[in-house]
Amino acid sequence: MKILVTGSAGFIGSTLTKKLLAEKHSVVGIDNLNDYYSVSLKEARLSLLEHPNFIFYKTNLEDDKVITNIFEKEKPDVVVNLAAQAGVRYSIENPRAYIDSNIVGFINILEASRHNKVKHLIYASSSSVYGANTSLPFSVHDNIDHPLSLYAATKKANELMAHTYSSLYDIPTTGLRFFTVYGPWGRPDMALFMFTKNILEGKPINVFNNGEMMRDFTYVDDIVEAITRLVEKPAQPNPEWTGENPDPGTSYAPYKIYNIGNNSPVRLMDFIEAIEEKTGKKAIKNFMPLQAGDVPATYANVEDLYRDIDFQPETNIKDGVGKFVDWYVSYYGVKL
Repeated sequence: MKILVTGSAGFIGSTLTKKLLAEKHSVVGIDNLNDYYSVSLKEARLSLLEHPNFIFYKTNLEDDKVITNIFEKEKPDVVVNLAAQAGVRYSIENPRAYIDSNIVGFINILEASRHNKVKHLIYASSSSVYGANTSLPFSVHDNIDHPLSLYAATKKANELMAHTYSSLYDIPTTGLRFFTVYGPWGRPDMALFMFTKNILEGKPINVFNNGEMMRDFTYVDDIVEAITRLVEKPAQPNPEWTGENPDPGTSYAPYKIYNIGNNSPVRLMDFIEAIEEKTGKKAIKNFMPLQAGDVPATYANVEDLYRDIDFQPETNIKDGVGKFVDWYVSYYGVKL
């Protein structure tokens, strides 16, 4: 198939593109290579994607004319929308960036998908949509009406917008709520990257909520495997759906939501210990209170994912952290 991947120079997007190419698909990549974090890291990811079946466009999703032209020219069978302004904390500092990329950009993807007969639209949501919900594990059938950050609100908005297009235009849409993705080529603003960097440099790390955090850390290869399997499984209407007892995770329309998490939450302090063990260095911990927009714990119920694609993420923290540290040491030329 021809698959269009937005955010193809990003952490998940580049890893997914590499796998899709290995599976003989043609891939059309879109990314704006913005400077939210290191552009050179994004360019290095792109350099790994050189392939006769890969074509890349550098542009913003907000540019509706360019996006329309790309869709009309390339005519993708499937779209995987991973481009977004990421980060819970940054959404407090720069809220308008999230409206531009996550809302305006997404409506352009929806419109282009509608007018070019895309067979399946897969898009990134986030575990952050669960917000103030404290019923663990988080289920796609739970209510998510109480987001704690603008980032989370834009991701919930994406799900609502996708449902509207599934309902109005019969476009199969699949939303993926990712849970704390980590691994090689990860983003420098994420905990694993920052912790590893500072521990190796002998600098303190900020440990929020005084270390009383639980995260369902999910290795990037597990995320990509799930997406790859879902590419060929367009969302289907749920024949048992009823407006009298509406299920948030499915619909009468071809619309579906999945959690993609490890289904095994890890204490933040155990996560830090895994980095210490791999690097052979002790962390200097700066304990701090819970940050605005953060939640104390995440834990994914992945029953629907396992049932529908016969796959459950299972990479453990020790192995996943080890692979990240190996990559970091190699990429930055650090000596352990």
